This record gives sequence, C-alpha cells and structure tokens, in this order.
Amino acid sequence: MTLISRRRFTASLFACSAAAGCAPFVPEQAPDEVSQLGNGIVALNPSIDPLEAFRAADIAVNYPKLLREQYGVTDPPLIHNIKVNSGARPRGLCWQWADDMQTRLSQENFQTLTMHRAIANAFSRLLIDHSTVIMSANGDTMNQGMVLDPWRYGGTLFWSPTLEDKKYEWVEREVVFAWKRERGLLKTKDPSSEAVPISS
Repeated sequence: MTLISRRRFTASLFACSAAAGCAPFVPEQAPDEVSQLGNGIVALNPSIDPLEAFRAADIAVNYPKLLREQYGVTDPPLIHNIKVNSGARPRGLCWQWADDMQTRLSQENFQTLTMHRAIANAFSRLLIDHSTVIMSANGDTMNQGMVLDPWRYGGTLFWSPTLEDKKYEWVEREVVFAWKRERGLLKTKDPSSEAVPISS
C-alpha cells in the first residue's frame, strides 16, 4: 500500500468511525435464537416443513459466526467494508455475506423453502447498496419471506419478516440489476456494491 493509499485508508477509517460512533448496536442473541427463528419461518406459511425451517434457522444463526472468523471481522460493518475494499481483509462486504449464506443454505436442498436475493438503497445516490438473502415458502414472494441479514451486525444474524424490516426497503435483486443495466451502471465506483452481471 502506498503512502497516499495508506493516508486515504486511515482518513476513511477515521471518517467512518466518527460517522458510525464507537460501535454499532449489536443485540445479544437469545439462547433460543434458533428456535425463535425456526418458529418464525414456520409461521410464514403452513406448507413449510418444520424440520426444514429449524434446519435453516440453525444454519442462518450459526453459520455467520464461522464467516465472521473467516472474514477476520473485528470492527463495525462499515469499517470492515473499508478494510475489504482496501485489501486489508479478504472478504465481508454485504453481498459476500449474502453469497456465502445462499451457497450454504442451498446445500440443504430444501423442498418447502426457497431463497430470494434482495438489494436495498440501490436507487439512492447517497447510500451504499445493501444485499441480503430472504427465505420464503416455495411459491411465495420475497415480501412474504424472512430477511436473513448477517452483515448488519457483523456476523450476529438480524432476521425479520421482510415487510417488518424497519431499516431497509428491499427490492428483488434482478429488478435492481435490470435497472442498472438500462442505465449502463454495470460497474460501480464503490466496490462495496454488488457487481451487476452482464446478463441474468
């Protein structure tokens, strides 16, 4: 890293720290977090197999803890993003959390559950895109599903029914990608944003 790059990196870290405060609010996970999430997934639709719901919940709650170690997360998410973008950490942008969660959950070959990918803030000029996985019953839309967001609290899972997520308004990833393709925004200036594939 050159001296100029180091200075920019340090300035970015300082600015982000000042904007974010000392640390983000990270809620403690309840001892029965897996059960609570499992029950929440079951409640989405009577067609959902409870065994699948609880298996998905166990992965969704515990797998991000492993990812946190692999990514070397020691800071709030926005500061970790700066470290990833500067090459100081290998991985841990929101879309990478979502990719890894989706890959892991897909290994289970669920029969009554399906995954959606969603992006928030894509249409804002001021905010960075934020990506997540949403799980729903087969045949249901993402708005009938459950947000599974491991990035928001740096490996401590945030989960909520999609329409009850007070922080983000989620849009289907393919809708965002189509919008960006129409405007020639296949590449983004901010490496934190999810790359748009040339074709879907």
